[in-house]
Amino acid sequence: MQDATSDNVTRLPEQTLSLLRCPVCRAELRPAGERFACASQGCGAEFPVVDGVPVLINDSNSVFSVDDFTQARATFFDTKPRNPIAAAMRRLAPTLTANIRGEANYARFAELLVERADAPRVLILGGSIEGMGMRPLIERSEIELVDTDVAFGPRTKIVCDAHDIPFADGSFDGVVAQAVLEHVADPYRCVDEIHRVLKPDGLVYAETPFMQQMHGAPYDFTRFTIQGYRRLFRHFEEIDCATCTGPGMALAWAYKYFLMSLPKGRLGRKLMELFAHFTAWHLKYFDRILVNRPYAVYGASGYHFLGTKSARTATDADLIARWHAG
Repeated sequence: MQDATSDNVTRLPEQTLSLLRCPVCRAELRPAGERFACASQGCGAEFPVVDGVPVLINDSNSVFSVDDFTQARATFFDTKPRNPIAAAMRRLAPTLTANIRGEANYARFAELLVERADAPRVLILGGSIEGMGMRPLIERSEIELVDTDVAFGPRTKIVCDAHDIPFADGSFDGVVAQAVLEHVADPYRCVDEIHRVLKPDGLVYAETPFMQQMHGAPYDFTRFTIQGYRRLFRHFEEIDCATCTGPGMALAWAYKYFLMSLPKGRLGRKLMELFAHFTAWHLKYFDRILVNRPYAVYGASGYHFLGTKSARTATDADLIARWHAG
């Protein structure tokens, strides 16, 4: 599904290219050699293609700029070479993270997609690398994945900002946003954009932290309770909204960041970080039980939302009525 014609300088199929829109004014985009040009004379914006990846950033509405990508500046991910010893220790250290429900949720999302369309097209936000638990979706060859991010990576097909998704209305059967919405300046605008680019009855699947310490600084802006998270997706009909990563993982992260706050220097923090990983890695396994407990929502590391695009907006009274954790 990813084949392109000989004059296509991107990694996208022609049908998907035809859906691209200017992130500034939403007019059509036209290929112009190694660039894309806005078809609107009143706009006239142009966007480069870097190593086969269109860079479709609205400079006036993003914390990133087109120049960040043409000049190979570090954006969300730190691309500076790591000390070889530190890199080796990081690889050897056991992880504190476990996405307990991720694989099952992605498998369910994929099944719902293929029930609704023969060849679903799915937009992945934050998709420069493979997301945790996403393998059941990636392995479905009948599903076209359009991986986007504000960083280059092995899976990046388009560089764009979720505040201005550069696609026409109703372009996608599904949208995925894993560990993205805490890192955007205006998550409500981004979810509105998700709603816009979905087809009628299109599906959204998102995972977002609750009890997690700041990470990805300085691009970390927001946390949501389960009620706040459901309100974020108030323009969607809920299929499932629940704990995804549990209190065990939350406790491990809190322990790690407590220890890292004790030293004054960078070396001390790194040593404390390693100590935390080697002494708290087991806590995440409690979540195999805890994610299924209703009270886990009070101390969850993160939540997921699976829903359908709806013409109806859930009211705040609806959100109160849905509460069932006790």
